[in-house]
Amino acid sequence: MGLDVFTGEVADMKEAGVIEPKRVKKQAIQSASEAAEMILRIDDVIASTKGPEDMGMDPSAMGGMPPMM
Repeated sequence: MGLDVFTGEVADMKEAGVIEPKRVKKQAIQSASEAAEMILRIDDVIASTKGPEDMGMDPSAMGGMPPMM
């Protein structure tokens, strides 16, 4: 069963000729979880790096926007 996008009603997808293999769904879920894992890893790396204050540098010498207080 699935949603017929033309009528907005529930329809038998096999009868309508719409077949989505299990392999496609499995690959989509796997790709999404890998992307989420990569984002979390990047976030951990960014969070673990030291800022200019921690390295004894003047943050105003770094350029860019001033910190929001």
